[in-house]
Amino acid sequence: MKKFTHLSVGLLLAGAVTASPCLSGLRGAVPDLPYTQAVAVKFNVPAGLKMQKVIIDYNDNVQVLATDGFYRLSGNDLVKDLRFRPLAQKIPVDVTTQEGSGHLYYLYEDQCLTNGYAGVPYVHLPKGRYNRLAVDTIGRILLAGPRGLAIAGNGVVEELPPISEGIQAMAAYGGEFFILSSEAVYRLNGQRLVRLHAVKEVHDMAFRGNDIILGAVSGYYAVNRHTGDTSMPLQTKLPVQVIRKIIVADHHIWAGTLQGAFMQTDTGTYRYFASQRWLDQDVVKSMAADSYGNIYILTATGLNKIAFPQQTLAQKAAYFERKIRERHIRYGFIANLHLNPPGDVRSAAMADTDNDGLWSSFYLGSQAFRYAVTHEAVAKRYAWEAFEAFERILSVNQLKGFPARTFERKGYKNSDPERWRNSPDTGWEWKGHTSSDEFVAYIWITAVLHEMVAETPEEKQRVAAFIDKIMTHILDHHYTLVDIDNKPTLWARWNPEYINWYPPTIGDRRLGSTTIIAGLEIAYALTGKQRYKTEAGKLLYQYGYLENICIDYRTIRPTPGYVHEGIEMGDGDWNHSDDEMAFLTYWVLDRYAFTDSLQRQYRDAILNHWEIERPEKNALWNLVTLAATGRYDASDTNWWLQTFPMDLVNWKIQNSHRKDITLLPSNFRHQTTVALLPLDELPVHRHNANAYTLDSDGNGDSELAGDEYLLPYWMARYLKVLE
Repeated sequence: MKKFTHLSVGLLLAGAVTASPCLSGLRGAVPDLPYTQAVAVKFNVPAGLKMQKVIIDYNDNVQVLATDGFYRLSGNDLVKDLRFRPLAQKIPVDVTTQEGSGHLYYLYEDQCLTNGYAGVPYVHLPKGRYNRLAVDTIGRILLAGPRGLAIAGNGVVEELPPISEGIQAMAAYGGEFFILSSEAVYRLNGQRLVRLHAVKEVHDMAFRGNDIILGAVSGYYAVNRHTGDTSMPLQTKLPVQVIRKIIVADHHIWAGTLQGAFMQTDTGTYRYFASQRWLDQDVVKSMAADSYGNIYILTATGLNKIAFPQQTLAQKAAYFERKIRERHIRYGFIANLHLNPPGDVRSAAMADTDNDGLWSSFYLGSQAFRYAVTHEAVAKRYAWEAFEAFERILSVNQLKGFPARTFERKGYKNSDPERWRNSPDTGWEWKGHTSSDEFVAYIWITAVLHEMVAETPEEKQRVAAFIDKIMTHILDHHYTLVDIDNKPTLWARWNPEYINWYPPTIGDRRLGSTTIIAGLEIAYALTGKQRYKTEAGKLLYQYGYLENICIDYRTIRPTPGYVHEGIEMGDGDWNHSDDEMAFLTYWVLDRYAFTDSLQRQYRDAILNHWEIERPEKNALWNLVTLAATGRYDASDTNWWLQTFPMDLVNWKIQNSHRKDITLLPSNFRHQTTVALLPLDELPVHRHNANAYTLDSDGNGDSELAGDEYLLPYWMARYLKVLE
């Protein structure tokens, strides 16, 4: 996998912390304290149910008003509320909770009642006159409908002066009643309605302290509930400006829109909950909060919960460990999943990808670090099981030392069918066209297995034999991987004629030099074969690969006119896949450097690359840089691990419409915004993607595994920067 690399605009840099590059000298581990992890729950709803409103009582019972009756949440299912037999077959017109007590009050066509207070409060009403109600702390009931407005108490109904304009919302707050119409906010003062504040295109209201929060078509603002004066100006820098529903939960403002829901945080930023990652659909009809701060969001087709449990990063890791073992291991490889119907992980079907080796190397690496930290036998087993798949990519094909991309039982291949060949193993096929990113996986897993998992001489020899076969093939074929057609594959080329054909302004020159030197280093370290060190010396000094490795990334720029196999190599955008390849390679390049002098130069090169990558806050890049140089961003690493999404299904995600983000002009790295959004608001992606991609067209038909999280998590534990 390959493409284009160039640099043209300035970088947004954060502060760094410095520690000793020696692992035993690292200090300042961050305690793994519980943090708030947003998660989504979607409940089972009867098909075709026409839902209108979600209500939560003082027992945290969740109920839904529908056109055919009243429903309650039982476990994960929304069921008809049959508990009170006298009400079971009745259809409420409206339901609300009393201010203060939280008791449910039901409004029917001809009566209003509650089951609280031993069922005593009851009002008989003119049939069909009222369709809304609110109940204050002393039990007074405000009733409204198209034909009137009334206050009820002690069984007596008193008519109030009508409001000519349509009523949008009613509420009891602070012992008073408030009405939002299409033209004004009113406060009920005794039996008199006081016009408190004129409004225009305001859809809903909520209360916080002395403020009435008003949700409008252009944002939200607040007025004082006593005076009607503006107490908070119109807020327009929002994820979505057109607000249909608004509530306050645990002092936080929540807004429901036609494009999802959002919450204002304590820092004044917004968390945005949209797409099927969070909701069954984005058009919000109603919202309610329970006493734990969980938010229930009703749409026309579903009931959803945004929950905020406390968990540690270790608990998050345990979730992904279990998830992977349950549905993502294919012959030892990490497998992408096909989901049909979309989003339904019960339908998970594992399939090969173009980079089974690279993706699996993240999981193998995570288990190697896990074993080094915990010495759990199961982690060692998982690492060796993954390595068995890597060993088989050499034995499944008929070429000496050539690693297949992947393999599958005959007749079940998935990706790029033209690249598959029959295996000497009966009933199997293997995929060729192996590229340089797969090679990076091979040297990476060799290093971490050798350092952390292989303990006996036999185990260490097993790892050494693997990389020896591949590197021998590469050297015997003039620094290329040669496929069954006796031709070098498109991207697995490291010979000087190819590498130095690129000018220093194209990133392939630096990357290719880096990966092949790291491969020769690890092969020499594990086998002791002088050939590897000799060839590395030629490349480093005779052919300028050391100079290539030290190319300043800030000099990379568009350089059109360099065409390889019909592909323009010097024009295009920054290739984030190359970043992934480089940082995995840096672990090997630094730790297996032939001399201290080379290591110092390598570390300068690593820092040069990291400075460019820092705005992405990538935990893995940070930690690799820490291991080599002692420098990294501690807060960014923790932030990345915490905001990594729990749901890894490829849902359609949209953020480019948001008004709370500051967009940047088009630039070389496609850094779209000044600040990186939380990862769980962005499209799901691996480490080879642009973290600043705001939108995606996913349809829920696949799921990533979670090794993308596990590798930096366990590396942080290994480097003793996370307790």
